[in-house]
Amino acid sequence: MERNVLLLGTGGTIACKQTADGLTPVLSSDDLLSYIPQARSFAKVDTIQLCNEDSTNMTPAYWERIVEAISRCYDRYDGFVICHGTDTMAYTAAALSYMIQNSSKPIVITGAQKPINMDVTDAKTNLSDSILYAADPDSHGVHLVFDGKVIVGTRAKKVRAKSYNAFKSINFPYPAILQDGHIIRYLPSTPYTEPVQFYKHMDPRICVLKMIPGVDGNLLEYAFSQYDCIVVESFGVGGIPASISQAFYRQMTSQTQNPKFVVMATQVENEGSDMAVYQVGKKIKEDLGLWEAYDMTLEATITKMMWILSLYKQGNVSYQEAKRLFYTEIHHDLLFPTYKFSVSPSKS
Repeated sequence: MERNVLLLGTGGTIACKQTADGLTPVLSSDDLLSYIPQARSFAKVDTIQLCNEDSTNMTPAYWERIVEAISRCYDRYDGFVICHGTDTMAYTAAALSYMIQNSSKPIVITGAQKPINMDVTDAKTNLSDSILYAADPDSHGVHLVFDGKVIVGTRAKKVRAKSYNAFKSINFPYPAILQDGHIIRYLPSTPYTEPVQFYKHMDPRICVLKMIPGVDGNLLEYAFSQYDCIVVESFGVGGIPASISQAFYRQMTSQTQNPKFVVMATQVENEGSDMAVYQVGKKIKEDLGLWEAYDMTLEATITKMMWILSLYKQGNVSYQEAKRLFYTEIHHDLLFPTYKFSVSPSKS
């Protein structure tokens, strides 16, 4: 039976042409499809051009446009492929994992390190693989497909700036790979039993504080005054340096009327945080009730908090419910022991 796939173009390197100002995304999704005529042998592909942006310019507003387009067309297609720039692709993959939950249909994000119109490029293989994966009835949920690898949307990270093997999966295995036009699955693909849920809003009032040796506590005052959520990207398994410890306590204890969401993450790519190990993390977490990202990627942590902030500000969840929701595993984002919690998307 012929499968119907919708290809959504957003720009990125895959759609670029060389100009006097450097590579610029100008090719449409129809243009991209013309470079891989073999895709028509395993799917009927329609196209929509949402935007043509360098992914450096990607914002939550664009994610909302992507979700709106997919929700509008969801019943008419068996799978979806989003062409995207690589620089923020992991953020978009994570964001869509929270904005489109329980999708029994595959939603695939892909792109390339070189434009599709070049003689030597990874774009044709990546796009063809993505359409093949999106057309397969055993594919479900949000995934990134790149360099023959299938990566869960919440686990992707760009690790190379130029090489074709630009992405890898963090703290989670590859569910599948693609070789010579075949999908080889390492993990069983289990369809969702609950209906798909679309969340069409994200709140971007989040900042990331990256710890460096000798970090100045004055940064905290600005962050706490301007943002609703602060993600602290600490060292190793996590902790607050002595140079800002007093300032951190002061800022946290002053937030009694409108508590801030403060999440501790780690700069270390693999294995995650565990603030209970050292005194620099254990005491301050216990004293202040800090949230902890554990084995979540930074991209997943940030986008999950954007999603939660939106629910919180719209009155869908209380502060304590938001905390439980943060620790609820969604699309394999968190392997640490989690809460069982669900929230209605009715007001989202």
